[in-house]
Amino acid sequence: MADEVLVVSTPFVPGHRIEQVFGMVWGTVVRSRGLGYQVVAGLRSLAGGEINEFTDMLNHARQHALDRMTAQAAALGANAVIGAAFDSSEIGQSMSEVLAYGTAVRVVPDPSAFAPVRLG
Repeated sequence: MADEVLVVSTPFVPGHRIEQVFGMVWGTVVRSRGLGYQVVAGLRSLAGGEINEFTDMLNHARQHALDRMTAQAAALGANAVIGAAFDSSEIGQSMSEVLAYGTAVRVVPDPSAFAPVRLG
């Protein structure tokens, strides 16, 4: 059911109107980089450039936080999350927190939003 929750960073869903607001929802994940990541990252940082292992770890953490947020929204009866955003922070020397948050709403199609636009 959480996979049926639309997530947008805008304060509205184009072509829809907000029928009900459920409130703030979030998903948070804390990941440890671990010794293996730190050794590989240390070696890669000597040469410079992107450290793919950390990029992959943070992308997985973002997806996990997003999944938790949409599950919370779905549990409330929402079919969309508006104003969605991510935040991250460091905890100690080896942990990263990733937070996904937004406002859970129920949206319905708004036929008046599909009026043709006249150009020129």
